[in-house]
Amino acid sequence: MIETLISSKTRVKLLLKFFLNSKNSSYLRGLEAEFGESTNAIRLELNKLEEAGLLSSELSGNKKFFKANTTHPFFGDIHSLLLKYTGLDGILERIVESLGDLKYVFVVGKLAKGLSSDIVDLVFVGDIDKAYLFEVVQKAELKLGKKIKYICYSSAEFTPAELSQHTDHYLLLWSK
Repeated sequence: MIETLISSKTRVKLLLKFFLNSKNSSYLRGLEAEFGESTNAIRLELNKLEEAGLLSSELSGNKKFFKANTTHPFFGDIHSLLLKYTGLDGILERIVESLGDLKYVFVVGKLAKGLSSDIVDLVFVGDIDKAYLFEVVQKAELKLGKKIKYICYSSAEFTPAELSQHTDHYLLLWSK
């Protein structure tokens, strides 16, 4: 759907990379390797997004790192649009409501890195009804057309170090 509104596939990838998880930052050559596209196409889109104020940049050595400008008036709107595009908003609506004493939901994996994916990797923290979670995840998968993989931690066993063991990129999707 978003590809209909935004004809540049490179721009869509950049928006996912930087606006789905605003902690993400990257430089041109890193994006080239990640996206598998030419530096010219990526450079053009980075420049357009930076000129529009949607991206900010800073130099580190000889590399120019880009990240989302979270103070831009459209940041929240773009972030919400991307949550809808990836299906993460639907997961929240279907899963979080009746799980029990849920504390946090994190997105990890490709989506947390800002890459498009047919698999949604989630980490649930809290004392939750796992049988109900299994049922709701199956329904959400059918509705979204995406595979949902998840892991659950009780509140007592979860520490931020647990999350770091699974990935270096994560996105806090929901918290109580």
